[in-house]
Amino acid sequence: MATLTPNLKGALLGLAGFAIYATNDVIVKVLGQTYAPIQTLFFLVLFGFPVALVMLVSDPTEASLRARRPLWVGVRVVGYLVNSLCGFYAFAVLPLAQVYSLLFTGPLMITLLAVPILGERLGIQRLGAVLVGFAGVLVVLRPGGDAGLGPGHLAAFGAAFGGALAAVAGRKVGEVERSAVLLLYPMLAAFVLTGAALPSVYIPVPLDHLALFALVAALNFAASLTVIAAFRSGEAAVVSPMNYSQILWATAFGALLFGEFPDLGTLLGSAIIISSGIYILIREQTGTRSVMRPVLTTLSRVPIAPAAWRAAGLRRRSGRPSGDS
Repeated sequence: MATLTPNLKGALLGLAGFAIYATNDVIVKVLGQTYAPIQTLFFLVLFGFPVALVMLVSDPTEASLRARRPLWVGVRVVGYLVNSLCGFYAFAVLPLAQVYSLLFTGPLMITLLAVPILGERLGIQRLGAVLVGFAGVLVVLRPGGDAGLGPGHLAAFGAAFGGALAAVAGRKVGEVERSAVLLLYPMLAAFVLTGAALPSVYIPVPLDHLALFALVAALNFAASLTVIAAFRSGEAAVVSPMNYSQILWATAFGALLFGEFPDLGTLLGSAIIISSGIYILIREQTGTRSVMRPVLTTLSRVPIAPAAWRAAGLRRRSGRPSGDS
């Protein structure tokens, strides 16, 4: 039997990991039909703490959990909260495929945010790719059409922006902050803030729904390990595009489980957005540009966040500012 090459193994592991993530988002959508995003986030963080503890125990670094750059860690916390709450709402009220198409604007937002925050240069080709990607958004939404722009669409954009902000903030301090700090602070903030607000939205949770919350945490942990293994095996340029396979799972799950059938505009717009994201990724893997890798290859990814983190999670590997022609 032929041995798999590292890149092929990485691609297959990536497909498997992102399929698990897509399955996880189906459960989030089911829970979102009953519970407000605040309650959903509270219980997911609650069940995510054991997963986080497993990750922390595996971190051999001996250092304090005090943040060295508290401002940027705080920015990451804000981004995480916006990403999570907006993402959960978007999944609850929009078709799965449409949510993913808008969440995939995350890498485009990272490219823009990296200019003022990281001092990276935005050349004409990368700017063109960003503009093409946002043109794809217009194709998905079709302003002036019958459906119109609703709160769910704004929430999906908010989720993409929050994920992008958190990813860029993580890149800003990734060389000086422990992974444990970047992992634990967003979870603690979410637990405290959503816990304080929980009485205003609380609905009693039956045992079968508690099991679903626990399953989300378990699936995220399994998916994280699978995707980390993928990036350890294959090159980022090969594995990263596997993230976009989630749109296929979203289309299939939406049709089979929720009676959601994406129209031609959603499919075409998604293809445009994905193409621009892949183009930016390829540009950053060549020449003298900064070499990027998904934050999923480290422990800094919060294990209970929705899909925007997977679409937007990029972290600097080299210290050089990037630019293109």
